[in-house]
Amino acid sequence: MIFYFSGVGNSAWVANKLAECFNDKVLPIADEIGKKNTYSLRKGEKVGFIFPVYGWEPPKIVMDFIAEMQMDSPHYLYFVCTCGDDVGKTPKVFESAIKRKGWKCDAGFSVTMPDTYVCLPGFDIDDEVTLQIKMDNAKARVEYIGKQIAGNIHMDRFDCYEGPFPYLKTYVLGGLFRAFLMSPKPFKATDKCISCGLCAKKCPVHNINVDSKPQWGNRCTMCLACYHACPYHAIEYGKRTRNKGQYSI
Repeated sequence: MIFYFSGVGNSAWVANKLAECFNDKVLPIADEIGKKNTYSLRKGEKVGFIFPVYGWEPPKIVMDFIAEMQMDSPHYLYFVCTCGDDVGKTPKVFESAIKRKGWKCDAGFSVTMPDTYVCLPGFDIDDEVTLQIKMDNAKARVEYIGKQIAGNIHMDRFDCYEGPFPYLKTYVLGGLFRAFLMSPKPFKATDKCISCGLCAKKCPVHNINVDSKPQWGNRCTMCLACYHACPYHAIEYGKRTRNKGQYSI
């Protein structure tokens, strides 16, 4: 059983690739959260969590889902986090959430994927060459991860690239990111918008309503699926995304 959260699609891609390896089922966290389901596991069934890194930590929706879900202690539990560069202390934050449930995290991995965050100066999508290199490496990386999980590897240290200053990034900059860069208020649609509704369809948490122009609610995860999906590049996040690129997988 694989639970995943994905906005633009990188983590969904990883989840589906791993599901193919194990003939496993995938469950989108955005659809499961709030149902307070009890998940029954088959004997020896593995449980995986796949998610992107936001502000050098797991997305809040993933943490909230883990806190509410009901499940017997898994035989084997792992995570895979996707990132544009490094993950900081994301593995530690995730492991702590798992321990609070009385479970054990047996293995964890990071996969470097194309950059999607465009809401700060200096942040943009990767150029075509870098994007292709990352995708080629990601395919090999996911194949490797699949073999490790199939072999029931148990890790003392997770196979994740923390990058420089991981504590600072997660516990200081991550807090600033949550406090000041998670608001949907700067989102707007320009005059290029034709009210096609694709942004609303792509929003994993159903946070957008489209009448004459899209309107954002208060459940935003800042995944930027709406921005990247707009066929007319009509969605902006204040002035920060002007002349930035779009990404699709």
